[in-house]
Amino acid sequence: MRKLAAYERQNQLDLALQEIGRVERTLFMLDWLESPALRQRCQAGLNKSEQRHQLTQAICTFKQGRIIDRTHETQQFRASGLNLIIAAIVYWNSTYIADAVAYLRSSGDHIPDELLAHISPVGWNHIGFSGDFLWDRAAISALKGRKPLNIRPSYLAA
Repeated sequence: MRKLAAYERQNQLDLALQEIGRVERTLFMLDWLESPALRQRCQAGLNKSEQRHQLTQAICTFKQGRIIDRTHETQQFRASGLNLIIAAIVYWNSTYIADAVAYLRSSGDHIPDELLAHISPVGWNHIGFSGDFLWDRAAISALKGRKPLNIRPSYLAA
């Protein structure tokens, strides 16, 4: 790669690679136009990344979603902390989703695995981002274990 980078910009290999890239892009565009399934998969991926971005904005609302630290090191600490919080939320949600699916399956409901691919653990409506964290109360509740599922009776429409 270093040798390729050292050559002048308009050498024959560079031009050939650019043409191959154009061919690949054209083939992808034709697949894109021809395949609704490909467009749906790409849109689903975009939706998931946008949902994570919105979670990041929700966590950082007090600074309008900006990292305003001056040094590179403190910016990295802040970004790492943000990623840690997001990972904790995704882990928490994933464990409860797994518990809910296990409960529903044990109660006789049929939940296909293909449907689970469409569930995202990035939701945060149940999380309060403001207030004080009470470490003593958290330590006591950690000894008791996780909270049970919030199971409501199903209501049938008439």
